[in-house]
Amino acid sequence: MTVSLPGAPAGLPDPDSFAGTAPHPSLHNEDLAPLPKDRRRWGAFEIFNVWTNDVQSLAGYTLAASLFITAGISGWWVFAAIVLAGLIVNWLVNLIGRPSVKYGIPYAPMARAGMGVRGAQLPALVRGIVGIFWYGAQTYFASTAVAMALNAILGDPVTPAFLEMDLIDWVSYAIVAGLQILLFVRGIVWIERFLNFAGPAVYVVMVVLLIAIWFQAGDRLLPAVGGLFANDDRTGWGAVVAFIGVVGTMIAYFAAVIINFGDFARYSRSERSMKLGNFTGLPVSLTFFTFLALFITAGAYIVLQDGQGEPLTNPADIVGLVGNTALTVVAAITFLLATVGINLVANFIPPAYDLSNLAPQRISFKMGGYLTAAIGFVVGALWVATISNIGLPAFVDTLGAILAPLYGVLVADYYVIRRQRIKVEDLFTMNPEARYYYESGWNRRAIIAVAVAAVFAVAAVWVPVLTGLSGFAWLIGAALGGGLYIALMWRHRPEPTDDAAVPVAVREQQPA
Repeated sequence: MTVSLPGAPAGLPDPDSFAGTAPHPSLHNEDLAPLPKDRRRWGAFEIFNVWTNDVQSLAGYTLAASLFITAGISGWWVFAAIVLAGLIVNWLVNLIGRPSVKYGIPYAPMARAGMGVRGAQLPALVRGIVGIFWYGAQTYFASTAVAMALNAILGDPVTPAFLEMDLIDWVSYAIVAGLQILLFVRGIVWIERFLNFAGPAVYVVMVVLLIAIWFQAGDRLLPAVGGLFANDDRTGWGAVVAFIGVVGTMIAYFAAVIINFGDFARYSRSERSMKLGNFTGLPVSLTFFTFLALFITAGAYIVLQDGQGEPLTNPADIVGLVGNTALTVVAAITFLLATVGINLVANFIPPAYDLSNLAPQRISFKMGGYLTAAIGFVVGALWVATISNIGLPAFVDTLGAILAPLYGVLVADYYVIRRQRIKVEDLFTMNPEARYYYESGWNRRAIIAVAVAAVFAVAAVWVPVLTGLSGFAWLIGAALGGGLYIALMWRHRPEPTDDAAVPVAVREQQPA
C-alpha cells in the first residue's frame, strides 16, 4: 500500500526529467520526487486547515491556557504575545515554504542542499524523533476527550489506576491509538476530509461553549477576565522577559510543523495561495482561538468552579463540568477529530517517512508508520505519570530547541549561501562531483553548526543559570544555527546556480 498526499504522483517521474542524471534509488522515490505543477491542488483553504487544526488541538488550548496562568504577567499581555508569535511563525513558514513551492520538493530533499545528500538523514531523524514525542503527547490529549464522553455516559465509575490513569483513561487511550492507525491505513485523502470537517466544527463547539458560559456568568465574565489573569508577579524588565518568553514558547509549539512545512507547501498551487493560507491559518486563526481560550478559561473558573482551585486548562475538563451529557459527547467527538487529524498529518506521517528514509530497503513507509505508533504509544502512556511533571511549556521548549538549529541552517543555506537557486537533480544523486555530495555525502560544517546551536538551545531550557532564556530557546537555536552555518560556509560558497541548471521538468513548473 502506498500512502500519499492528494495530488502526489502515481509513480516515479521520468528519469529524463533529471537532465540525463538518473536519480539514486536510495535518495529517490515517488514521495520525495519533484511534484509537477499540474498535480498541485492545494489552495489557501487547505493550508489554512493545516494550521487551524494544529492551533485548536487540545494540546494547543492547554498550552495557551497554561501560559495565561503561569507567565507571571497580565493575561492581556499574554494574549498579545501569542498573537505576535502567530505573526512570527507566519513569516518563518513563508520563508521555508517558498523553495518547496518553487521546486515542488518536500523537507527531506530540501535539507540535502545544506546538510549533504547523506547528512540530510540527520535532520530527518531528529524531526522524526520529535514528531514521535509529539505524537504520543497529542494521542494522550485526544484520549482525554474520549474519557470525558465515557465518564459522562457511565456516570464517572471508580476503576483501578495504573501510571496515574484509571481503566477509563486506558480504554480511551487505546481507542485513540487504534483509530489513528486505522486512519493511517485508510490513507491521507481520508485524513484530509477529516481536517476539513474538524477545523470549522471545533470552532462551532467552542463558540457554543463560550455562549453557554457567558450566559450563566452574565456581567461577571469581563471582570473575571481582567481579574483572574491580572498577574503582576513580574514587573519592569522581568515582565518584558516573560512576554518574549511566551512568544518563544508559542513559536516552539509550532516547531515540528515549521521545520517540515515544505511537505505541505509543495502541494500549493502558487506562493500566493500558500501565503494566504498561512496568514489566515496562523495570526488570524490563532488570535480568534486565543480569544476563545481566554474567555472560556475565565468563565469556566467563575461559573463551573465557583472560583475554587486552579483554573482548568483542558477544554475537555471544562466541558465535563457543564453537566450536559449530549454536549459532552458532541464536544468530545469534535475535539477528538481535531486533535487526531493534525496529529496524523504533523506528527505521525512525517516520522514514518523519516524512519523509512534511513533504510528504505529495510523499512517501508508502512513499517515506519507502525514503528512511530508503537514508540509514540509508550510516550503517551507515560505522559501523566512522568513527562507531564516537567510541565507542557518546558516540554515544548525542549523539543523546539532541538529542531530550531535545523531551521536556521536550511533557511541560511537557501537564502544566503545558495542565493535562492537549487540544482534539483543534484539532490537525488550520489555522484561525487555533484554540488551536494560534499564529503561522502555529508556537509560537516552544517553538522557542527546544528550540534553547537542545539546544545546551547537545550541548555537554555534546563541549565539553571540560563533559566531566563528558556522561552527564547527556539529563537536562539535558529539564529545561532543559521549564523554559525553562514560563518562556516561563507568562504566555501558555490557560484550561484543559474536557471539553466535546473531540470526542464522542474523549471517549467515554477510559478511566475
